Amino acid sequence: MLAALAASAGGCGRESTQAPAAVGTAAAPRPSILLVTLDTTRADAIGPDAAGITTASFNAVAARGRVFRQAYATVPETLPSHVSLMTGLYPAGHGIHENARHLPEGTPLLAERLREAGYRTAACVSSFVLAKRFGLDRGFDVYDDELAVGRQDRTATEVTDAALAELDGGATAPLFMWVHYWDPHHPYTPPEPFRSAHPKSPYLGEVAYMDAELGRLIQAFERRAKGPTAIIIVGDHGEGLGDHGESQHGILAYQSTMRVPLVMAGPGVTAGMADAPVSIRRVYHTVLDWAGLGAADSLRRASQDVVLGEAMKPFLEYGWQPQIMAVQGRQKAIFAGTTELYDLAADPKEARNLGGGADVPSALRKALDDYPVPSPEAARVPASLSAEDRQKLASLGYVSATAAPVVRKDAPRPADMARHFGRLEEASTLFVQAKYAQVIPLLERILAEDRYNLDATLRLATAHSALGHEAKALAAFRRAGELAPKSDDVRMYLALHYARGKDWLQAVPVLEQIVAASPERLPAVEGLAFLRARQGRLEEAVGLLWNVYEERTPTAAELVRLGEMAMKASQTDTAIDAFERARGAQRSAFRQDLDLGVLYLSARRFEDARAALDRVPSSHPAYPMALFKRAQVSVLLREPDAAARIDQARRRADATTRDLIARERLFHGRGRD
Repeated sequence: MLAALAASAGGCGRESTQAPAAVGTAAAPRPSILLVTLDTTRADAIGPDAAGITTASFNAVAARGRVFRQAYATVPETLPSHVSLMTGLYPAGHGIHENARHLPEGTPLLAERLREAGYRTAACVSSFVLAKRFGLDRGFDVYDDELAVGRQDRTATEVTDAALAELDGGATAPLFMWVHYWDPHHPYTPPEPFRSAHPKSPYLGEVAYMDAELGRLIQAFERRAKGPTAIIIVGDHGEGLGDHGESQHGILAYQSTMRVPLVMAGPGVTAGMADAPVSIRRVYHTVLDWAGLGAADSLRRASQDVVLGEAMKPFLEYGWQPQIMAVQGRQKAIFAGTTELYDLAADPKEARNLGGGADVPSALRKALDDYPVPSPEAARVPASLSAEDRQKLASLGYVSATAAPVVRKDAPRPADMARHFGRLEEASTLFVQAKYAQVIPLLERILAEDRYNLDATLRLATAHSALGHEAKALAAFRRAGELAPKSDDVRMYLALHYARGKDWLQAVPVLEQIVAASPERLPAVEGLAFLRARQGRLEEAVGLLWNVYEERTPTAAELVRLGEMAMKASQTDTAIDAFERARGAQRSAFRQDLDLGVLYLSARRFEDARAALDRVPSSHPAYPMALFKRAQVSVLLREPDAAARIDQARRRADATTRDLIARERLFHGRGRD
C-alpha cells in the first residue's frame, strides 16, 4: 500500500508514461534552454509585484514571458527541492526529504534525458549543498561545483563568471544550462551598492545583487546560444523572515517558505500572468516539452491539479508532527496532526485558520490523506558524510539528526514550537562544531520543554561523553534508552561512549553485533576498527577503515591515520596509497614524507623514495633516520655522491641509527669506515 501511495504522490498530476515525442524538426528547431534556480528567494521579493525592490532583470523576462503567481516548492530545503526540479517528482517519489542525502542511481534526471537526446549539458552551482557527491551531477557534461578553499558557497558574480566560461559559441548542438544562485541565504551580506540601497533589509539587498547578475547571465546566454532560446527562472524555496515565528526556512510549510518565484519565456509560451497553483516539479516536464521529449505536465499548458508540498525536517529530526501541504485554487490546507485551512486570496499571510475536518474540500483532504510520510529511519546522518562534510553543512546553516526520532501520536505541531527554532539551530551547529561545553546548557533547555526529543538527548549524552563527564553521559544515555528502547542508534552511541574510556572492552560485542547487522552504519564500523587496533588486530582494523573510506571521502587526517596503521600492519601498498592521497590533499602541510620514503624503499620504488626522503626537513625529530634511509637509496640508485651521503648519515647518527649504519651491508667499503 505504501509503495502505491508513494507512486501516487510522486506522480500527482498525471505523470506521463507515454513514449517521448520525436526529437526536433527542421521546421521547429529545439531551443537552447537556460534554467536558473534562485535559492532562498520569496515570491514577494522579486518580480513585478515585489514590494520595496526593483528587479529589472527578472522583470524583463516577465514582460515577455509567463509569470506564475502561485508557484510552490516541494520542500523548503535546497537539495530535495532541486531533486524535484530535476526529476519531476515530489519527495515521496524521489525519496529525498532533507539536505545532505544522496540521490541513488535509477531515478532518471533531466540532464540525462537531454544529453541522450543530443543536448550539450552544463551546470554551475554555488553551494556545497548541491555538490556532486549528492547525485545531481548525473547527465551533465560539465558540473561546476568548484568552491574556493575554506568556502562552502560562492557569490552570484563568481557563479555567473563560471557559467559564461561554459558558453562555447563554437558548438552546434543545443545547450541545456542550469545556473544556481545562492546569495539571498542567511547571513545576508550584499555587496555595494546593494547594501546601501537596502539598508533596512539586507535580504532584499542580496536579491537585488543576484538580479543584477541574472541580467548579465541572460544577456550572454541569448547572445551566444545557437538558434532559439528558452528560459525558466524559479525559486527553490523562500525565507521566513519572521513570518509565523520562522526566521529562515526548512521547518514550516507556510507561504513565506513554500511560495516561490517562477517565470518562463520561450517557444510556445503565452505571455502574461497565471494565477492557478503549480508545483515547481513541473519545470522538469516543461524542459522536456521544449526538447521534444513529451508534452505531458508541461507548464506550457494549464493544469487544475492539487499542488503538494512537505516540510518533514521537524518530524525526521525531532519527532514532531509531519507536515503536508495541499493547494488548489485559492484554498490551502496544511496537515500536521491537525488540519489548517486558509483562503489565500482573502488571507495571503495565512493569519486566519478556517478550521479543519468537514471544512476541508474533498480534493485537498484526499491529497493530504494519500501523501506518504517517510520512515523515521530516513533521519539518520547518511553514511557518506564525514565529520568535515557535516561541518561544511553546519557553516551553511544545515545540520542533520544523529538518530531516528521517537514517533508518537501526541507529538507537538511544528507551528506550536516556534519559540525553539533558533535554539535548536544554534545547538545543532555548536554540536557539529564540537563546542560541547557551550551546547550542553542549550540542549538542557530544549529537553526541559521537549522531553521526548531523542536527537537532543543523544547529543547531550555525546557532549558529556566527549568532555569526560562519565556520570552525566550515562544518565543521558539511560534516558535515551527509555525513550527508544529498541533503537540501534542509542546502542551504537552508548558503545562509542564506552570505546573512548577505560571500559572500552564493553563496546566490542555491541559494535560487532551492529556492524554484522548493519554494515552501512559507518560510525559503528569506524569505532570497531579502532577497537581492533587496540586489541592488536591491525590487519582487521585496516580492512574496516578501508571499507568506511570506500563509502565516504576520508579527510587528510584520516588518511594519515590509516597509513600509519597499515604501515604497522606491514600492509605496504595500502599504507602508500593512504599517504599519497593524504599528501595530495595536504600538499606542503604533509608531514609523513619519512614514512612514505621508507615505504617506497620497501616497495623498491627507489626514485620515489629519493624524492620523499629529500622532502624531510632537517628539523624533523627523526632526521637521522631520514639520512640513513636516503643513504641506502643513494647506493641502490648508484648515485655518485653515495659515499658522501653515508658519511653524513654517520655524522648525524643517533642512538637508533648508529647501530643500523654499522650493520648495513650496503655501506661496507663505502664512505669513511
